Amino acid sequence: MRSIRKLAVLALSPTFLLLTSCGRHSTSELYYLVATNLSLSYWKTATSGFNAAAARYKVTARVTGPDNYDAQAELQELNRAVAAKPAGILISVADEALLKPGIDAAMAAGIPVLTMDSDAPTSRRLFFIGTNNRAAGRLGGQRIVEKLGGRGNVVFFSMPGQPNLDERLLGFKDVFESHPQVRISDVVDIKGDARNAFDSTQQYLTETGDKKISAFICLEASSGKVVADAIRRQRATDRVVLAWDVEQDTLSEISDGTIEATIAQKPFTMGFVGLKELDEIFHNKPKSLTKDYSVDAFSEYPVFIDTGTALVDKANVDVYARSAAAHQQ
Repeated sequence: MRSIRKLAVLALSPTFLLLTSCGRHSTSELYYLVATNLSLSYWKTATSGFNAAAARYKVTARVTGPDNYDAQAELQELNRAVAAKPAGILISVADEALLKPGIDAAMAAGIPVLTMDSDAPTSRRLFFIGTNNRAAGRLGGQRIVEKLGGRGNVVFFSMPGQPNLDERLLGFKDVFESHPQVRISDVVDIKGDARNAFDSTQQYLTETGDKKISAFICLEASSGKVVADAIRRQRATDRVVLAWDVEQDTLSEISDGTIEATIAQKPFTMGFVGLKELDEIFHNKPKSLTKDYSVDAFSEYPVFIDTGTALVDKANVDVYARSAAAHQQ
């Protein structure tokens, strides 16, 4: 009886509770984040979220992928991650057709895979965490229509074939369908190099008359600053620039009026929630990783976790600048 009382007291002690609550996790649990363009501050922010979750759960996080936009190199890193037999993989998909077989191979090997930022909906991944990119495109499209008064030529900077960027473009087209006098002159493939956006902007700024470009729209993070630079150099202050993400340079260009607005995403949240969800899946594995849970009305898994978006302009840019500064401290 005395032993039972001692055990009951021990079970209520803070030390015992701490030890038992941490027993679920181990640094031997390895989780991968695989992406491209890791040199961008966007991905540094996503990495910090991924690592913050790993620190909270006392597991091991590993981030891998090329520093530039290179889908083939990302596939190689995904294959290496699968070979390491980790507890789970979080991946941003640069090219769905190229990466789908690797994702499916991981799932077939019993490794849970979630997508973030850029999805591969035709793959066997469990679900997607990130932005509702088509809705975000509509948000940007509404601002462009408003600023152009419903008419004008626009140019996009993108990387066609990357699923999230293609979805954003579709969102803009959804809005422009009801405003036929807003015409898309070109969708420039920057091929992962923002200098291509700069060169194209300089070229398009020479167009006049019916061919004049009234707005430049950046569907990814790296182009905003260089497009603003080109606008400033040619003093084309009557042109509208819409950027993407909250790079510090982008926020500064909004403050001085060169960039009209940007679409803010939450990469830190994507990384944090991604590891958190993978950890939950690892410790509560489903009966099957090959089942299509999207058509199961009683599934414990969502199809999509929307981490949110917002339009940032002069009215609220200071809020985002303060948040970015606080995160860097």
